[in-house]
Amino acid sequence: MAESIKDKVAFIGMGCTQFGERWDVGFKDLVIEATYNAYEDAGVESKDIQAAWIGTQSGSTAAGTLVAPLKLRAIPVARVENASGTGHEAVRNAAYSLMAKAFDLVLVVGCEKTKDAGFGGLGTGPGGAGVGVDEWHPTYLYGTASTPPARFALAATAYFAKYGLTPEEGKRMLAKISVKSHYYGYRNPKAHLRKEVTVEQVMNAPMIAWPLGLYDCCGVTDGAAAAIMCRSEDAKNFRDDYVNIKSLGACSGPGMGKVLSDYDWTYSEEDIAAAKMAYKDVGISDPRKEIDLVELHDCFSISEVLAAEGLGLCETGKYKEQITDEDAYYLDGIIPTNISGGLKSFGHPTGASGVHETYENYKQVQGKADYPERQKKKWKTDQRLCLSHNRGGAPGRAVSNVTIIGLP
Repeated sequence: MAESIKDKVAFIGMGCTQFGERWDVGFKDLVIEATYNAYEDAGVESKDIQAAWIGTQSGSTAAGTLVAPLKLRAIPVARVENASGTGHEAVRNAAYSLMAKAFDLVLVVGCEKTKDAGFGGLGTGPGGAGVGVDEWHPTYLYGTASTPPARFALAATAYFAKYGLTPEEGKRMLAKISVKSHYYGYRNPKAHLRKEVTVEQVMNAPMIAWPLGLYDCCGVTDGAAAAIMCRSEDAKNFRDDYVNIKSLGACSGPGMGKVLSDYDWTYSEEDIAAAKMAYKDVGISDPRKEIDLVELHDCFSISEVLAAEGLGLCETGKYKEQITDEDAYYLDGIIPTNISGGLKSFGHPTGASGVHETYENYKQVQGKADYPERQKKKWKTDQRLCLSHNRGGAPGRAVSNVTIIGLP
């Protein structure tokens, strides 16, 4: 019978680079920066690591992207790729290896040098991030609808139509999300886009794919994050304030989105399934009341809406009333969301995002957020339950990952 991973695996050290346009460094430099940051936090060295995972959509082999820069010797190292869920997937693989007692101490790194692709967007190419689809598949890649902005623009207009929002109401709802993201990104010293914006600036920004303007879209970002993990029973040998994994959820869709004329763009079955899996392990029945803090996938402002509803943070179709109108996603709200600045403001180097989101929650649980104004002080639960989430891929062919962590 399958066993729950709850409180069996712990994070004992995490690190994160500065996110942004890192023209001053290469991919391997980012790996080193994030990893040694995590080593210092955990009080370990390379010689202590027994296995490692690198999550990236660029680079080549595990040896080229991880072993060489860190000079790891005679240990198993694997390269993991799963679209925007890559970082979470690397953590999940490492966690289950520890639970199986194959290793005692492992390293996970998520890294992307997206700017080196040589063109805008999260496209496929040397140094760039893929979009999670077959490169020349006649169904999954055609016309402008193959780009992430176009897909999420279709989702936004479908959401407006389905739930009776006028274009003005819909745009304003999305604009308020971006304002919140930039508010916290400005207060995060490692964020890429550290600039506050107003609702009017967001609504009047240059259009990318209607209704998504410039400030509705995440940037093209370089960055890396790393984690040192062990079994929870061993964690006190390294530190007192370790953070446990409470649950891991993951789901991949079968790929019918673009062949169904009645495909519903306003929700993701993969998000719903991954969340259900994660909540079952922790015993959560009402995430809006039982989750303390959320870092979710907001590559575009509309994706925050869809993810929040898919994760059960509000009722379906009620995001505006239950989240935006109540300011529920701010730090003092009922369900604080993307207090790091999110992918929108902090940045979205695809392979690194899942590990970075976990890093942000790890620091929050410990009471060590990088900026005092972003530190959560009042918690709903004694365990300080924090959720992170990513979704990548094409409509109906998405991958979704949910990770919940907290105090022992």
